[in-house]
Amino acid sequence: MNIEETEDSLYPIAVLLDELRADDVNFRLNAIRRLSTIALALGVQRTRDELIPFLDESIDDEDEVLLALAEELGNFCEYVGGKEHAHIILGPLENLAAVEETLVREKAVESLTKIAAVLSQQQIEDYYIPLIKRLGSGDWFTSRTSACGLYAAGYQNATPSSQEDLRSMFKALAQDDTPMVRRAAAANLGKFAKKIPKEHVILDIVPLFSKLAEDEQDSVRLLTVEDLVAIAEVLSKDECKNYLLQTLRSMVSDKSWRVRYMIAENFVKIAKAVGDEVTRENLVMAFVNLLKDNEAEVRTAASGQVPGFAQYVDKQTILSHILPCVKDLVTDTSQHVRASLATQISGLAPILGKEATTEHLLPLFLQLLKDEFPDVRLNIISKLEQVNEVIGIELLSQNLLPAIVELAEDKQWRVRLAIIDYIPLLASQLGVTFFDEKLGSLCMSWLGDNVYSIREAATINLKKLTEVFGVEWAKTTIIPKILEMGTNQNYLYRMTTIFAITTMAPAVTPEVIRDHILPTVNSLVSDPIPNIRFNVAKSYEVLIPVLRQCSETAVLLETQVKPALDKLRDDPDTDVKYFAEKALLAGK
Repeated sequence: MNIEETEDSLYPIAVLLDELRADDVNFRLNAIRRLSTIALALGVQRTRDELIPFLDESIDDEDEVLLALAEELGNFCEYVGGKEHAHIILGPLENLAAVEETLVREKAVESLTKIAAVLSQQQIEDYYIPLIKRLGSGDWFTSRTSACGLYAAGYQNATPSSQEDLRSMFKALAQDDTPMVRRAAAANLGKFAKKIPKEHVILDIVPLFSKLAEDEQDSVRLLTVEDLVAIAEVLSKDECKNYLLQTLRSMVSDKSWRVRYMIAENFVKIAKAVGDEVTRENLVMAFVNLLKDNEAEVRTAASGQVPGFAQYVDKQTILSHILPCVKDLVTDTSQHVRASLATQISGLAPILGKEATTEHLLPLFLQLLKDEFPDVRLNIISKLEQVNEVIGIELLSQNLLPAIVELAEDKQWRVRLAIIDYIPLLASQLGVTFFDEKLGSLCMSWLGDNVYSIREAATINLKKLTEVFGVEWAKTTIIPKILEMGTNQNYLYRMTTIFAITTMAPAVTPEVIRDHILPTVNSLVSDPIPNIRFNVAKSYEVLIPVLRQCSETAVLLETQVKPALDKLRDDPDTDVKYFAEKALLAGK
């Protein structure tokens, strides 16, 4: 029955009630997800008069259903008649913001802030602020934690007297006896600070921040690190120095490693927020202490900040204070610290310049390239391009090429893969003569690797090298070696030949395909291994467009390619037949 056509106005609500009381959670969940459809059918008046009150009164006991409801209601303004009636949605969301499950409360707070953004000042005064007061004075900590997330959204649209009340109420929550509430206050203090005029940030927010940063619970203190950044972005550089610096110093030496970890993780953001002068004068030794911290997790986080922080200090400071720490971290007992450093250390090269990089960083790169932990080697390889741009390929190859060649045969396949990805860039800088002498045989050896991903990457690498050095180089240097593998007794080598020439085909000329590649593909049409035969069919599908480009080679489609595909189409193997048919369609 159509909802709009029923005479009984309670029918839709009754139906929804039945669905929401069904034993099957999925059934109830689907009912919640259809709320917008039901609201459209009811119309805005009945949605306000019937549906919203019903949702306000019936709270499900399943968190999954409540979570879906909290999300749906955040997008419900249009269904109740737009902005002027949006406050009606606050009721059920207030109930959801007080439930036990954290995810439901967080989603309800998110939806409440969405609704607050469209409310008028009168609606904020009449409905939103009273809601915050009720949640903020609730007996259970759950409602008070939710209240902490609502202040920022409603503050700017409130009257001056209400704004004063909001600041006062937030202060009370930040001093709540329950750690969970103080934690919620700390998590939202920075957002609140961004909505408040600077004079009230200094008068009200900074003292709250300082108190929370000294809280007895480290789970509260660690959340104030992001507050520090947010508040610093509101204040001037001198104000940061006057009001925040002492607290920052205390946080850097906090007795809890988790707080120090958060400081280390956000150190570049902090340096940017407080400005160059404060950073140079007051934060260098703080950063050095984090790099030397006795907890590996803190050193790991600080290592990841090295190049970012180096941008805010002068070169001499880097050489005198930061680089000695970096040298120690290269041999750190924690592999995670070394891996984090390996990801970031090359970022120092553009800052230090060619001479200092050659003198100070290259030995460290070499040491990291020989690290026993594969992720360290992998991370340093992946960022060598930055070093190359600073010192040039000649110095890089002289110092690091032996280590790179050694890593090309690393027992960890992911390291070998990273080297393969780096080869085309290296080749373009080295030049063809140097490449053929030092790395050519290495690139061919990867085609016989026992790991499929390496063989696949090696074929792609050959295509990229062809694009770098040209078709003539490929024709004389690598294609003969690839084709030679096509007669190997081991079928994996023959398979690799098919993969390689198929991958390279778009990068070479139709003449090279005619004279060198096509004869080998044709010879493998009768290969005894079905996997090779269907890959031959796939290869033809790639070769056809290239052969068509030239009238001299297009004739080969009728004389060689089509007969071969006809033969494969009659193959006893169904996969071979399928790919042959597919290639024939491409040839039409």
